[in-house]
Amino acid sequence: MTDLMPILGYDAIEFYVGNARQAAHYYRTAFGFDVVAYAGPETGVRDRASYVLEQGGIRFVMTGGMGPESDIVQHQMLHGDGVKDVAFRVPNAEQAFEVALERGATAHHAPEVREDEHGKIVVAAIKAYGDTIHSFVDRSNYSGSYAPGYNPTRHWQDATPAGLAYIDHVVCNVELGKMNDWAAYYASIMGFTQLHHFNDEQIATEYTALMSKVLWDGDGRIKLPINEPAEGLKKSQIEEYLDFYRSAGVQHMALATDNILDTVRMMRSNGVRFLTTPHSYYDDLKDRLDWSTIDAELEQLAELGILVDQDDEGYLLQIFTKAVQDRPTVFYEVIERHGSRGFGIGNFKALFEAIERDQDERGNL
Repeated sequence: MTDLMPILGYDAIEFYVGNARQAAHYYRTAFGFDVVAYAGPETGVRDRASYVLEQGGIRFVMTGGMGPESDIVQHQMLHGDGVKDVAFRVPNAEQAFEVALERGATAHHAPEVREDEHGKIVVAAIKAYGDTIHSFVDRSNYSGSYAPGYNPTRHWQDATPAGLAYIDHVVCNVELGKMNDWAAYYASIMGFTQLHHFNDEQIATEYTALMSKVLWDGDGRIKLPINEPAEGLKKSQIEEYLDFYRSAGVQHMALATDNILDTVRMMRSNGVRFLTTPHSYYDDLKDRLDWSTIDAELEQLAELGILVDQDDEGYLLQIFTKAVQDRPTVFYEVIERHGSRGFGIGNFKALFEAIERDQDERGNL
């Protein structure tokens, strides 16, 4: 069968933030992203300032509005700093947009051709959960720094990369009872299929629980876990997110690395704060996993707080940051995969207990 909506990968993750320059500086300094392009009043863009950051195959865009009347400023006022656009690279943006609408998607904006001396890009967008959108971007005929209206940056020194290579997955939190609806949305609109389903018995602690479905494009370029809260004795991490973000939205992004030890050491030295793991977790690992197949030293993992999980296909190493803005909303996962296509189900209890400890400190558990 011919795929009517082929998706080549993530094009960019665009954040709406309160101060784009300072956000760009944080991700450059703490995460090791290079600031490669800029759009704003100096480039003829009057309503916003945007900084494009790249590391490996990852592209982030930090965008701030120029006045209180701006939709960007209104978005940031409601949600805090957060993801507005999870953009996909496609070979034909017009066709992807038309197919999405035929399958029931709601338009955010029709295809737009943006041109300059470096060529053209075509961008269209559909609405997704909360105020999030998905842009379809065809940049096959463009050779500029990012897009028309953007200039290469001149005043930012090259960053020291942390070894982040690509976006492994993007996780959204949705309201109670909406997970199945959004799973059906990605299945019907984009042709995604379900990779995993985790119920509230698998993702639970003594106090809280959640449910999750993982949708993917079938070959691993795009993976989109969808979380919703489940009934528990106390407020779950999903409910806390929804309370502070004020709607469904992107909860965290998993950034892959080939050397998680070096990546985490560098990010820690740059000031990134990670969730902590009790030493008892590592005592249990000695019996739970087959260490003859894992190329990692338990002592080093314990020193850095890195979690380990194993399945029939291999193993993975992962760790999670604390929230990277004042509101307890967006955070990051750093992941190193060795065959496993899983999401660390063996670590769910330890991870959520760590999140609960942070919630309790904030008075939100």
